[in-house]
Amino acid sequence: MEAAAELAIQATGLTKRFAATVALDGVDLTVPAGTIYGFLGPNGAGKTTTLRILATLLRADSGTARVLGHDVAREPDAVRARISLAGQSAALDEDLTARENLRVLGRLIGHHSRASRSRAQELLDAFGLADAADRPVKTWSGGMRRRLDLAASLIATPELLFLDEPTSGLDPSSRAQVWDTVRALAEAGTTVLLTTQYLDEADRLAARIAVIDHGTVIAEGTPGDLKAATGAGQLHVQLAAPEQAPQAAAALRRVLDLPVRPGTDPGSLSVAGPAADQAALAVAHLHRNSIPVAAFALARPSLDEVFLALTTRAADDSADPAKEPVV
Repeated sequence: MEAAAELAIQATGLTKRFAATVALDGVDLTVPAGTIYGFLGPNGAGKTTTLRILATLLRADSGTARVLGHDVAREPDAVRARISLAGQSAALDEDLTARENLRVLGRLIGHHSRASRSRAQELLDAFGLADAADRPVKTWSGGMRRRLDLAASLIATPELLFLDEPTSGLDPSSRAQVWDTVRALAEAGTTVLLTTQYLDEADRLAARIAVIDHGTVIAEGTPGDLKAATGAGQLHVQLAAPEQAPQAAAALRRVLDLPVRPGTDPGSLSVAGPAADQAALAVAHLHRNSIPVAAFALARPSLDEVFLALTTRAADDSADPAKEPVV
């Protein structure tokens, strides 16, 4: 059990209903301090509702949550003083320059004029935005605006930063820039709770991941843990003679007792789930039966495959015509 002092977030049994709709159905969440923690789920799974409760913007119907040692229901002001939230859209005045936006925000949180100017310059430099600092934000690219939005959330350096889908709609180059920024924040000691629908984003950034579906956390662990728990991966086989595909598929089914799917290329086959020793035996069996293999590979499941497997399983397990919808 991790000591409470080492936890940025500790939530137990959080529930929330909106009229007849169950949004959260007993969410448990434990986030170690000083880490990037991924919080994944399909649309309507409960990610944003959980985030809003933890950020003191919404009250849970039941359950408890402590953020940086403070109860979110009884001590909301103490929580708000130590956190920051960057939502899905940039909270910026597009007619102002970046420098003006940051200085205004600095004054709003109580910095005097000199301190707000100094902090604005620090953030512009840190986020690589100094060259465009005196241009109106409406002339900026989406990636630059997103970095400015992150900079704005750090006017007062938070101990915990909530990031709600920080790269939604950005191009690959801009996404990579935001990823670098998030990594730098974590390296400087800020805990980051990241909600995202980009599975590669969570895989690249997060030390641990929780998957939520139908208002309940259905899996938690490192990306490697989740991949290992979901399955042994995919065996991909490319035949030297594509016309032998039916014969090869039948042989693989006999050895592995698993479904065999055709690939996109002629003579390619794939099998989900075999362990490494089983895959080796299967390839050797093809060779013994005069079915030459041009290439083969056993790949671990991607986080996308893990996510689909987990959420599909959760949907199947909870199928009940009397159960209310979750949004």
